Amino acid sequence: MTRGNQRERDRERAQARTGKGPKSKDDGLTPEQRRERDAKALQEKAAKKSAQAAAGGETSGGKGKNVKK
Repeated sequence: MTRGNQRERDRERAQARTGKGPKSKDDGLTPEQRRERDAKALQEKAAKKSAQAAAGGETSGGKGKNVKK
């Protein structure tokens, strides 16, 4: 056996990763409740972004924009 305990360690790591993934869809909400929650979050995000733009601040991190002054 040339791999030693590498397979066993990989299995342990894979098991540990399965519990740390993104949120599962089983959050106890119906699809309608989930849509309402998501719509509210998007509205809040848009309001925050427009308020930030009105204040004259940067709306994003500026990724991909190299502007020379």
